[in-house]
Amino acid sequence: MQVPLYQAKAEFFRMLGHPVRIRVLELLQHGPVPVRDLLADIDIEPSSLSQQLAVLRRSGIVVSVREGSTVSYALAGGDVAELLRAARRILTELLAGQSELLAELRQSDAPVPSAPSVPSVPKSRQG
Repeated sequence: MQVPLYQAKAEFFRMLGHPVRIRVLELLQHGPVPVRDLLADIDIEPSSLSQQLAVLRRSGIVVSVREGSTVSYALAGGDVAELLRAARRILTELLAGQSELLAELRQSDAPVPSAPSVPSVPKSRQG
């Protein structure tokens, strides 16, 4: 039985749902990057990076290339880079909207000018 498209999309986004994987994809946008450079840029344990690269490789979103003793990774296609750019645009719009809402909230929290106070009359003088 074939997986429904919406379920396949959910699994795809779940695969992307790790900060290290997203960072790796960002670093690969401009071409292949050796594993040693990924390690230097991401600053995680080699075993953790290896696990995340394996997830990306199994999904088909990245490919590995061996040149001598150096292993580099690259995006399997340009669509991933476009997806990351689209995510950046969406986040920018969302955060801009939140910024506008925050400014509106701050403005509505500004102290309201109070009405001039009327001196109170002591109870003993009230009639």
